[in-house]
Amino acid sequence: MFGDMMGMMGKLKETQKKVEETKERMNTVLIDESSNDGKLKITITANRTIKSIDVDDSLLEDKEMLEDYLILTLNKAIERATTINETEVAAAAKDGMPNIPGMDMFK
Repeated sequence: MFGDMMGMMGKLKETQKKVEETKERMNTVLIDESSNDGKLKITITANRTIKSIDVDDSLLEDKEMLEDYLILTLNKAIERATTINETEVAAAAKDGMPNIPGMDMFK
């Protein structure tokens, strides 16, 4: 029994390391999102850090329109980044989890 516990603890530490490595890797995963008409382009990491924003000159003439474009496009980019991040981190965690009866958190 004690050997099993030590094995499980080792497996959990491995899993924690995998999850941390996956989170770090998410800094290098870039997601490009554009407005429907392509006048605004945003690049964001899977950890939801904005890397670049490209604004068409025509949007600079209308502050309110630019704000609307930014909100809509940023929200789409953040939603995509969150989905990718959560999927990757959950996969890393599930792969390394020991088989503990009653502890299947990642179905």
